[in-house]
Amino acid sequence: MLHRRTVIAGCALTVTALAMAATPAMAAPAPAGFSASSAVKPPPAMLEAMQRDLGISAAQAEARIANESRASATEAVVQASLGDAFAGTWVTGPTSAVQIVATTDSTKAGAILAAGAQPRIVGRSLAALTAAKDALDKVSPPASVSAWYVDVPSNSVVVQSSQPAEAEAFVRASGADPAAVRVVQSSEQPQTLYDVRGGDAYYIANQARCSVGFSVRRGSTNGFVSAGHCATVGSSLTGYNQVSMGSFQGYSFPGNDYSWAAVNGNWTPRPWVRGSGGNVTVSGSTVAVVGASICRSGSTTGWHCGTVQQRNTSVRYSQGTVSEVTRTNVCAEPGDSGGSFISGSQAQGVTSGGSGNCSVGGTTYFQPVNEILSVYGLTLVTG
Repeated sequence: MLHRRTVIAGCALTVTALAMAATPAMAAPAPAGFSASSAVKPPPAMLEAMQRDLGISAAQAEARIANESRASATEAVVQASLGDAFAGTWVTGPTSAVQIVATTDSTKAGAILAAGAQPRIVGRSLAALTAAKDALDKVSPPASVSAWYVDVPSNSVVVQSSQPAEAEAFVRASGADPAAVRVVQSSEQPQTLYDVRGGDAYYIANQARCSVGFSVRRGSTNGFVSAGHCATVGSSLTGYNQVSMGSFQGYSFPGNDYSWAAVNGNWTPRPWVRGSGGNVTVSGSTVAVVGASICRSGSTTGWHCGTVQQRNTSVRYSQGTVSEVTRTNVCAEPGDSGGSFISGSQAQGVTSGGSGNCSVGGTTYFQPVNEILSVYGLTLVTG
């Protein structure tokens, strides 16, 4: 079901296509009293990830968390004590057991040792490095420059670039102290990263909201499948976070109710459908038999389940008849249009329309996914 923004009214819920008015997502505020250094005892999942990614033991991971918590507290103390002579601090070693504090004043070494850290005498204070970095922030960088940052261990500001000459011109234009800045050759090309996941919201031409069905690929092009009636609103798409997403490449409605959209480099297709307690991994698209259990994920009502009632159904909407859809007793509401229907780990189809709602129950129809894949030459992204 597609839900429209402002002057384009949402469809009535008798037998209707499902979509919803676009509203920007709000970030949740941090919990009161939250402190990163307060969580000294890490959860098991974090310990496992640290062992895997840092190549350390469980005991080393626990020690590292404790040492880093202590280092954060020490940093606040020594920064206040050193004042303008403070030049930053960092930890080193497999358990972060050694903390180094940089200072421009050699007479402060004793105070640093007393705080349990190792002194490092350097030429520039943190304030001087920050000033150089702030100057760079005021100038528009060339495309070849990928990042710049204060690097306290080297007591410098680093500018990463694939074209050093262009980076040096960028530094000169900023007025930053050239002696404080070093250019590092880099091929990095940073981009924002978002996941394409079944059941998540997307917005069409800033007018309506629908839901992602399943991640797909066609050759080297990434994208997703959804409902065709969503594509009738417009082509330009933004994601659930209001970030540019891509555009529809093809759709059919009425007669059928399917579409596919290509996504840009901001988005990575994942073999996931948003479930009630986490992601459900898609492993194929084997068709479920009549009577089989089936679940639906959508951006309005989330995760709901029921059973397959009939396949090869024709349903009449006010816009026209859609044929060869599957009828279920799973509820849905405006905004759920295009969202994923899945049975076990097998993708079944994308939400088309229905009647009723998730308060009183209802009937919802989905367009089988295998037809969409076949028509457009798409490959389902599976785990």
